[in-house]
Amino acid sequence: MSSSAAASRVVILGGGFGGLYAALRLQSLLRGRRDVDVTLVNRENFFLFTPMLPQVATSGLDTRHIVATIRRICPRIRFYEADVKAVDFANKTVTIVHSGARPRTLPYDQLLLALGSVTNFFGIPGLAEHALTMKSLSDAIRLRNHALDMLERAELETDAGRRRELLTFVVAGAGFAGIETAAELDIFMRRAARSYRSFTPADIRTVIVDAQDRILPELSPTLAQFTLQTLQKRGVEFHLNAKVAGADASGVTLHAGERIATHTLVWTGGVAAHPFIATLPGATSRGRLPTEPTLAMRGSDRVWAVGDCAEVLDAQGKPYPPTAQHALREGGHAGDNILAAIDGRALRPFAFTAIGQMANLGRHRGVAMVGGLKISGFPAWWLWRTYYLSRLPTLDKKIRVAIDWTLDLFFARDTVRLSLPEPKVPSAPALSANE
Repeated sequence: MSSSAAASRVVILGGGFGGLYAALRLQSLLRGRRDVDVTLVNRENFFLFTPMLPQVATSGLDTRHIVATIRRICPRIRFYEADVKAVDFANKTVTIVHSGARPRTLPYDQLLLALGSVTNFFGIPGLAEHALTMKSLSDAIRLRNHALDMLERAELETDAGRRRELLTFVVAGAGFAGIETAAELDIFMRRAARSYRSFTPADIRTVIVDAQDRILPELSPTLAQFTLQTLQKRGVEFHLNAKVAGADASGVTLHAGERIATHTLVWTGGVAAHPFIATLPGATSRGRLPTEPTLAMRGSDRVWAVGDCAEVLDAQGKPYPPTAQHALREGGHAGDNILAAIDGRALRPFAFTAIGQMANLGRHRGVAMVGGLKISGFPAWWLWRTYYLSRLPTLDKKIRVAIDWTLDLFFARDTVRLSLPEPKVPSAPALSANE
């Protein structure tokens, strides 16, 4: 695709599952055409495969192997690494800016909003300041470095009570992200503890806290119970019907007044739409853009929304869940309808039934529900790996991840803690819009 004066201009904001797969769909559909120009904007120059973040955080996968350069994935699409500063629906323009650079205004004929979500702390005191999260690549690296730092500090600690606090790891949220993070973290910490002298793997304490009365509410009670029992046998503790009331540097307080002394709290308890969406006309009270069944923003024939920042309703009038699986499908469907709108063809309503839900529990164990079929143990673990390996966007990443998993069968996971000091170099002066 190359731009021309008469080309229809499509701008996609966001390079997560929704935005990337819309771009990939358009790239495929526009092969050989020169009348449509597609631009993708994302704050990083890579696509992050978020389902594998817990394994990066625990040295099961190399950091670089779950990211792919967007320009390589979408070679026929113009890409800008930038933040979105403004959207003007009336004048059909988007203003973007890269740090230290002048703002740039992009005109559009069709606009797709796929900015994703951010962690929702629900205003709980101390949570934003003291909790680790699992939304980005830097989050996974930060958790890994922090967890290893706790082991190093515990090795030096002479007070048994203080050491117990350092070796206690709390994960708040018992959905897929929380369960997978806790399972991988518990395995990683217990294995790493074998190399220390002041404590043993039995001293590692992993605690999962959730406000509901059961874990993995998206799965059947049978699979949830299998998960609970599997993790409990490893020594993982569960505090259910327990809301987090607050957090500070030395622990977590629950609503019932119970306090868990810890220096590690990982929050996976919820997400909210990207805050920029709430500033746009037509956004709901929850900060999402309501869409028509075609994925066009309600009341517009030029603006579209997919993924976590969109409120897409199913045939029963219920919002589709904000999962990668749905965002991926919505993105591809939006790509189809955007091109149909440009070509003057009829638009198709979006309808999708999830293929299934899966969770990786580590140690060759998993749970999955596929088409009503309940699977647990090794088959579910194998299915999880096979499916997500197939969804990686490039062949080289598939091969690299497969190699990482193979090596993990034979060698101990790396416990090198990479803590880089901030460089002491002068930064370039920011340019004003008029310079």
